[in-house]
Amino acid sequence: MNFDCYIGIDYSGAEAPTSRLKGLQVYSALVGAVDAQPWHSPTQSNNGQRVNWTRREVAERLLQEVNKGTRFLAGIDHGFSMPTSYFARYGLESWPQFLADFVHHWPTHGDDVRVEFVRDGKLHRAGGAPPPGGRTGTADEFRLTERWTSSAKSVFLFDVQGSVAKSTHAGIPWLKWLRDQAGDRVHFWPFDGWTPAPGKSVIVEVYPSIFRNRFPREGRTMDQQDAYATARWMAGMDSQGALAGYFSPPLTVGERAVADLEGWIFGVR
Repeated sequence: MNFDCYIGIDYSGAEAPTSRLKGLQVYSALVGAVDAQPWHSPTQSNNGQRVNWTRREVAERLLQEVNKGTRFLAGIDHGFSMPTSYFARYGLESWPQFLADFVHHWPTHGDDVRVEFVRDGKLHRAGGAPPPGGRTGTADEFRLTERWTSSAKSVFLFDVQGSVAKSTHAGIPWLKWLRDQAGDRVHFWPFDGWTPAPGKSVIVEVYPSIFRNRFPREGRTMDQQDAYATARWMAGMDSQGALAGYFSPPLTVGERAVADLEGWIFGVR
């Protein structure tokens, strides 16, 4: 498929969108490359040293690449949607409708808004969001793609090691922001279709545990390794001519209809 670059993003839902987070890491690789390189925050400290990324900066960097005409495949390790039980519970019928509804109830893209502020009702008391529990689920609710793995956790399971719930609730509003800003220049897979149109950048959900150990750690932190491995794996699959197959996991018609709402983890098949 030969994208210009392959971007691995190890996400973090900690603190606020403008907070600098050591767990937020970005790496990029070229097709056929034997390595991936870190992308660094455009901001520098007062003494000229590099600083950690913020969630806002990562979203802005992806938009910058779109505006430059870069055709990228970016893998982000948080959930892009919720189980169909959530859609049924709140009367949602499409992913775009879900995004608008979610951002209304979880406005975690606000500069000072933390996931915890919405969960505990602090933001509601300040007049900035609906009451806590307005849009949520339970830890025993899984998406189909999570049930196809051995260890993926529910997007509603907070406060445990390896949980993606906080990252998911912090990251989804930035997907909507990028979708609003970039329009049809970015394909959000599989919601915009299972086969991306030629020439478009593509953003997919990933689960780095699938391919983390395929590449030597070489002194990287676990967060760096997850971003690095994501970029390397996607670039490697494309160089082998195998990437296209991951856009079409072997789902039945019924399963694909479910995944049209819930999304799918790229690499699970």
